[in-house]
Amino acid sequence: MPTERLVHIVDEVPELAGVTDLTLVLVLDGFLDAGNAAAHAARHLADLNDGPEGPGLAVATFEVDQFHDYRARRPAMSFVRDHYEAYDAPRLVVRLLRDSGGTPYLLLHGPEPDNRWEAFARAFREVVERLHVTRVVAMGAVPMAVPHTRPIAITPHANRPELLLGTSPWRGELRIPSSAQSLLELRLGEWGIDMLGFVAHIPHYLAQLDYPKAAAILLEQVELAGRLTIDLSELNELAREREGEIDRYLAANQEVGEVVDALEQQYDAFERADSSGSNLLAGDEPLPTGEEIGQQFEQFLAGLDAQEGTDPNDPNGPFDSGGDT
Repeated sequence: MPTERLVHIVDEVPELAGVTDLTLVLVLDGFLDAGNAAAHAARHLADLNDGPEGPGLAVATFEVDQFHDYRARRPAMSFVRDHYEAYDAPRLVVRLLRDSGGTPYLLLHGPEPDNRWEAFARAFREVVERLHVTRVVAMGAVPMAVPHTRPIAITPHANRPELLLGTSPWRGELRIPSSAQSLLELRLGEWGIDMLGFVAHIPHYLAQLDYPKAAAILLEQVELAGRLTIDLSELNELAREREGEIDRYLAANQEVGEVVDALEQQYDAFERADSSGSNLLAGDEPLPTGEEIGQQFEQFLAGLDAQEGTDPNDPNGPFDSGGDT
């Protein structure tokens, strides 16, 4: 199937006339997003540009029916008394936004394609080339055995070494499940198109909650990579509120607090060993077993569900995000 049938691109975008340095920010929901960090970051960018006609001008629209598995990820629909009223159709739309200084950039945020990844990559390439995108910057997040009381680590990646803004914490080769987003980086590199990205490391026990602190950290990286200026004040305020909620919960739940203490000891031991160049396996640290940590995580999440009969992301629940959606 020709790529023209997979994506529709606006022929002329006057707002981009004369623009010689254009960033496209990419977030595909569905796989690589512990703590909803990347999705929250993308929503923040859209909210900053929200106007009467929505968040920015749509400059390209993908034929989502060609990529979405509706039975695997059923979109929400409203049933009002005796009829169906609203349908949240999945959308893959590239929108033109502007940063705090008025610099234009593009945002593609939507569900990760369930199939036809190679066709999606070719269609995405057409968007990049037709709109003269300079670089693509992606965001993601993964759960890790790290405490929330330590700095959030970031794994940078890119399809050219010159694009990297930091050093990866990983050594050697890792075999991981692929994603449409990671395949895009690979294919764009083969086609000579720059793409880089950042993956935030999210504490295991917060992976199912909105974690705005990680969203803010990701957007700080996007600012540097995309040469943009982004207002993070609202996001940072949400992050402070969430941190306070987490601390209060842990203070009232000693067993979970002990797990976090152990993770802090492990984190600090690794940091000391890494800075000194010694073995990262610090055997003298009193750490719980993997099974014990897993049990505590399960109890933690179950405790959130039990409080006030709500789930962890319920805005009326014990971890009220204060407007975080």
